[in-house]
Amino acid sequence: METPSTLKPAQVAVAMIEHGIAKHRTRADIVFFKAVMAGVMLSFGGLLSEIISGGATGLTASNPGIVKVLGGFVFPVGLVMIVLQGHELLTSNMMIFPMAIVKGAIPWWSLPLNWFVVTAGNLMGSLFFAEVLVKQSGIISTNPYMAYAQTFAIHKAVEPEWYQIFLRGIGCNWLVSVAIWQAAGASDTLSKIFAIWIPIWIFVSAGFDHVVANMFSVPLGIMFHAEGLSTALYIRKSLIAAYLGNIVGALLVGLPAVYFYLNDYKAGGLRGVEEGEGLNEGNASFRENGSDNASDRKREAR
Repeated sequence: METPSTLKPAQVAVAMIEHGIAKHRTRADIVFFKAVMAGVMLSFGGLLSEIISGGATGLTASNPGIVKVLGGFVFPVGLVMIVLQGHELLTSNMMIFPMAIVKGAIPWWSLPLNWFVVTAGNLMGSLFFAEVLVKQSGIISTNPYMAYAQTFAIHKAVEPEWYQIFLRGIGCNWLVSVAIWQAAGASDTLSKIFAIWIPIWIFVSAGFDHVVANMFSVPLGIMFHAEGLSTALYIRKSLIAAYLGNIVGALLVGLPAVYFYLNDYKAGGLRGVEEGEGLNEGNASFRENGSDNASDRKREAR
């Protein structure tokens, strides 16, 4: 029987749990360095977006909406590289880990541990990219690019109110989580790319706030001495607000999926997970109707 090109929603939901178990069982040092790489990859997309938007000064004056759409169109390359390379991005883990914990597949303490390690790694990768590969390399150290980097950082962290960044964070990770969900359901590379591209294009064009993307763009503005922007302000206003908003956005995808598709899911006990065992036979063979193949085979044997 030919493998379907797109998994059904219940199958994707089970795949999210399996991803959570695999991430829980991965050594912290590997998770950290994968997170560093993810910060770098996402920053590549952020840099390309700033080059497109910052260089289109004439078009910005006449049609700023088109410039936002063009900048948003190129940004998804970062998440595509992260997904295809299997790196660790905080915002996708905000969806995966709560799902796995709710179904008892991993212990609760795995969530704060993973989020702490991945946050640190994403931040380090983003800061390395901003300082070494952008500021020190001088690739956008002339106007209009440098001026745009300053203005963009101010627009992200200085001008909005705290609650506005929080709300923008919800919209952002709602779309990012949808992108990760769709990519997990696609079986071939081109389908995964397309599944990721559309939601990310929307969130960037709309101006929503991604906590990891901002780890590149806002510190870059600080490095270029954007007016009114400091490290303390960035942490207090942008980082925390976007972080919390992104959590809510991820839960709005992950928790409904648990409710819709995983009522009959059984995790097989935490001991098996801690001992490095895989899912039990029923869960690995989970089908959309919520039953497992082991039960079906028993009925057929009768």
